[in-house]
Amino acid sequence: MPQVPLTCTQTGQPVPDYLVHTLDGNFVDSSGRTLLLRGVNLSGSSKAPVGHPSHILKDFWEAGTTGNETFVGQPLNLADGSADEHLRRLRGWGFNMLRYPITWEALEHEGPGKYDYEFIDYTVRVLRKCKEYGFKVYLDPHQDVWSRFSGGSGAPYWTLPACGINPRAFTATQSAILHCEYPSPLPDSRDPASLPSMIWSTNYGRLASQTLFALFFGGRTFAPKCIIDGANIQDYLQSHFTRAFTVLAERIRDAGGLLDEVVIGWDGMNEPAEGLIAYPDLNVYPTAQGSTLKKGSVPTPAQSFRLGMGKAQTVDYYTLGGFGPRRDGTVTIDPCGASIWADLADEPGGVHPRWKWRRDPQWKLGVCVWALHGVWDVETGYILQPDYFRYLPLSTSVPTPHSTESESCVEVDFLHDFFLPQITSYFSAIRAAHPNAIAFVQAPVFAVPPEVPETLLQGRACAAPHYYDGLTLISRHWNWYNADALGMIRGKYSNPIFAVRVGEKAIRACIRSQLGVLKDDAAQLGTTPLSTSSLSSSPHAVQARYPTIIGEIGTPFDMDKKASYDPSNPRYGDYGPQERALDASLSAADGTNALNYTVWTYCADSTHRWDDGWNMEDLSLWSSDDLERRIGPPTRCTDVTTNGEVGMMTPARVSTATLATLRFASLPYASVSEPAHVRLAFLRDGARAVKAFCRPWPVSTVGVPSSIEFDIGKATVKILVSVTTGDMPRVYKETGEDEEEVDTEAESEKTTGSGATSVHSLESEKISEEKPSPLPTEIFLPLIHFAAETCVSRSLALAEEQQVQTIPDGDVDPDTHGTGCVPTGTATPNTYTASTTTLLLNSPRSNSVCPAEIRIANEAYDITVKMSEGRIELCERTQTLRWFYSVPTTPGARKEVWIEVKRTGGAIKYPRGAGARSKKGRVGLTGWLEGLCRGSMNPCPESCIVM
Repeated sequence: MPQVPLTCTQTGQPVPDYLVHTLDGNFVDSSGRTLLLRGVNLSGSSKAPVGHPSHILKDFWEAGTTGNETFVGQPLNLADGSADEHLRRLRGWGFNMLRYPITWEALEHEGPGKYDYEFIDYTVRVLRKCKEYGFKVYLDPHQDVWSRFSGGSGAPYWTLPACGINPRAFTATQSAILHCEYPSPLPDSRDPASLPSMIWSTNYGRLASQTLFALFFGGRTFAPKCIIDGANIQDYLQSHFTRAFTVLAERIRDAGGLLDEVVIGWDGMNEPAEGLIAYPDLNVYPTAQGSTLKKGSVPTPAQSFRLGMGKAQTVDYYTLGGFGPRRDGTVTIDPCGASIWADLADEPGGVHPRWKWRRDPQWKLGVCVWALHGVWDVETGYILQPDYFRYLPLSTSVPTPHSTESESCVEVDFLHDFFLPQITSYFSAIRAAHPNAIAFVQAPVFAVPPEVPETLLQGRACAAPHYYDGLTLISRHWNWYNADALGMIRGKYSNPIFAVRVGEKAIRACIRSQLGVLKDDAAQLGTTPLSTSSLSSSPHAVQARYPTIIGEIGTPFDMDKKASYDPSNPRYGDYGPQERALDASLSAADGTNALNYTVWTYCADSTHRWDDGWNMEDLSLWSSDDLERRIGPPTRCTDVTTNGEVGMMTPARVSTATLATLRFASLPYASVSEPAHVRLAFLRDGARAVKAFCRPWPVSTVGVPSSIEFDIGKATVKILVSVTTGDMPRVYKETGEDEEEVDTEAESEKTTGSGATSVHSLESEKISEEKPSPLPTEIFLPLIHFAAETCVSRSLALAEEQQVQTIPDGDVDPDTHGTGCVPTGTATPNTYTASTTTLLLNSPRSNSVCPAEIRIANEAYDITVKMSEGRIELCERTQTLRWFYSVPTTPGARKEVWIEVKRTGGAIKYPRGAGARSKKGRVGLTGWLEGLCRGSMNPCPESCIVM
């Protein structure tokens, strides 16, 4: 591992100890340890304003037009204390990273240049709350198919009229499918609950999204007549997009204590799309497998043009077959003359009456912009230039490695010609406010990212692709077969049948292989350094300079027609298939991939009726309707709300098993003084498939994790680490306002000898090729998987309690019951209260073949540990196993160390389903209090050692 720099290249200032670095394909902390950053997207709820999920039609258009909505309260409610509960839960699950979606609409919904500073200041407060719990955050300018008003999320309403579009005709023309108007806005036929799964994503292949993205990325090239306020529509949209997020970055910077300490970087636009750019033939829908789903009506671009002008068309219709989408006849769409193109009367004199922009006279409203540019003829419907978007006009051709002077035109390379200039402008603006920002580079879905120059990345970048098991996501079922979707899209197979995988073992291997390919894509970012890499023995073909984080990965929880939610279904409350599906995806991020990731998603207002509140997606790891799963049926979400509409999402209920009910103070990683069984009950309550996502992994590693294998069915994890001479951690101590590097050899002796004299004496006899590391590798070891049997039984009994007494405020002595929340702002807690078990360091010349097993058993854990060398400390409060071992000192030397941890007695078998509740025993909370209070049924304040 290359040495961590002492000076920031961007600022010229000394590197602060909290700065996360991107070196040699990894995230690295200030001491030089490899970081794995894993967490969630917080949150999918942020796609819509508070109180207005996607199925609500009332005031939908009116609020968009006036800009009178607010996103304050998304993703967390800071006023009622629930934010602490949610963040404590996330930390207790082991997560240390948050991808934080914010839509352009949330920042600039009132109109061009009118920023919502109330929301921005609210966001600053949420980030401070994230800091209290030790999270690192990267901000995500989120969008899906452009905007809420084109069936997704992202851009504010006013961007559509700015493009000369009337979005109220989208449903009639099927230029976009809107959840709140599905299948029709008419009261007698509107049924948003029947929206087919993932059909929102077909909007990427419909006229609205295709046009808007073509204008955003390529307006200067393909729509030169589209001039507004003296600028081409491309520059107009991009400048407003970039400025909105720059304003946010500046406000966060000015707030102090957040940049780099909490916010480590910025994503580019979420899942950017090409629109019509590079389309080969407008008369034909591509037959090759692409990332755009074919489902329902599938018009060609030519048919979309005609529909957009109000002309009826008969188009192909697709349904989901056993191996994916298949054509199933045709359907006729008749807009009855409705047009998506704004009327000339909407802008008297070329000036918009509300937003005051001035449109150039050559941009005539009421006409399709592509007809305006001679792509097709409105009267005949004939496509005049079917390959219009395939080639660059001669006057704007950008030289490519494959072009020659003799060519009459140059074929479009979307990533090089349009995507790269946009992210260059965006990241440059962000870095003006946040100089050390890590650039999270996200190309279009499943596309190989372009070669991004080092002049843009400046040593601080990360590849940030997304991955979903597409068949499971679309079918809402965990199947016995699957396919290599990434391989099909990238042309790996001559026939799709070769991409099919049968059986769970083959499916899991296939998903892991796909994630490995996405990891290799990071080699496109920057230039490979000349230094020797700790990963040169990696099985991956190309060594990347920058790390990879899978920005979105997850699985749907409403599988099999919401069987897990139906009290009449035998699978009620059972998330077994969801657990297997999610484990397959997250296990794929382990192995030799050892990937960073942020799971999609955690929604504080997720319900069974309306899922995550957006287009019937249901991927939240937690739901308020699952809080009472083990102690009673969920409440129905069909009450009439203050919004006057049936089915409105209600605020999340508060768990009856929260840490707050016993009034224990909280620390990061749920590092609190409450009994382990109370913590375990809290971490399970409301969670879905928790065993799949709350998993063990090396958080901070001395060296580089070369393999992580976790068997969820056996509760066994084995971690291999590659260690080289350059991996000796650098330790600092504060001296006034400066930091001084510590003598690592002396520090190693102190650390090794602390409470373990035998280890210290052994080190004095060791040959000089190795030194003990002064810092440990820290492994998150979740109670969810490794809790002792007593802890598990007590947590289940606690879950059975119908009532949990809440201790009134003021009855807790903070000196007795905890120190409160420590705002360290670091990815790893640095204060420990540990149960320590020591194993002597093995000599490199030792012939030991079968290392000894260590069993650690207490009220919280019961684990058996084997390792190649070193000593361990189990820190129960932080659910962390600290593993110390030696580091080679001979130049060029390398070794591999390993550790294996298993739960003694095998995996925990938690109850599944409504009929599998544990029998109510004498343990529980009452029994626990009785035991502590020597059998008293009514413990008095004077004698109770708990209260």
